[in-house]
Amino acid sequence: MNKSLATFLKIAIPLGLGSFLIYYSYSKFTTNQLEEISSYFKETNYTVILFSVLFGIFSHVSRAYRWNFMLEPLGYKPKVLNNFMAVYVAYIMNIFIPRSGEVSRAVVINKYERVPFDKAFGTIITERVIDMLILFGFTAIAFMLQFEKLSQYLTNVLPVYTIYKLIGLLVLLSILLLLFFKFSKSPIIKKILDFFSGLKEGILSVLKMNKKGLYIFHSFLIWGLYLLSFYIATFALKETAGISFSTLIITFVIGSFSFAFTNSGFGTYPFFVASILAIFSIPETVGTAFGWIVWTTSIASIVLFGGLSFLILPLYNKNK
Repeated sequence: MNKSLATFLKIAIPLGLGSFLIYYSYSKFTTNQLEEISSYFKETNYTVILFSVLFGIFSHVSRAYRWNFMLEPLGYKPKVLNNFMAVYVAYIMNIFIPRSGEVSRAVVINKYERVPFDKAFGTIITERVIDMLILFGFTAIAFMLQFEKLSQYLTNVLPVYTIYKLIGLLVLLSILLLLFFKFSKSPIIKKILDFFSGLKEGILSVLKMNKKGLYIFHSFLIWGLYLLSFYIATFALKETAGISFSTLIITFVIGSFSFAFTNSGFGTYPFFVASILAIFSIPETVGTAFGWIVWTTSIASIVLFGGLSFLILPLYNKNK
């Protein structure tokens, strides 16, 4: 496939899905319901939302600080501010090109701190694996609290047989890919394997850390701050202020997974948040407004700090 076409599809398909979900969700509402949604935006306590966003920023500070725990065993100790700005560059890039953030973050730290791209990227992959494990932990808690409702919701969204098909396809592709790399004599494949060797070193750096306890602490702190940020946001509307802990956890989990489908959750985050809250008797008008308020303010902070990071990085490192 042509590289330009592949890039276009990578951007267009998630945007198309997000746009469709926005159209689909809003097409169900009557004129009065649309006016009701609009009224929730006006009634929102944006001071509460500001505090919610602030705790989200604290989580990114913790992520930037934690990164050095994996980079130090490789012989690198970047400035935490550079790490912080690299994280925000990653987030803003993900808004425009899904899954490009990890690469962008490694590029930034390579440019300004001379950390080899493959090793930096390896540590980022490790981060993503750990993040996913913690998110699965939250998912397990959500299932324990509301197994019947959550399993019914998930099977309605994605039937069980479809899940089995996807898992089977993924296993088959993985086996074929491993066989291809093992027996191929292509010099291009050799270069790819050399890259993966550096990547492996970055991934395994987590085993060489001297501060494993602190790394684990910050890993849970990051997700604790994510959850706290979401919890604080529920107080911005009186209709969501009294939701139970089980509803909070489940909505947080579903909302977190929704970011994987489109550009930083564009369209999908409000849609899935509204649909899961509806199961717990919160009107879709409220859930839709709440989802958009949380998503929009989060993205606005990313655009602000990500844009500032692009501007400040070369100035902060001009003497290097």
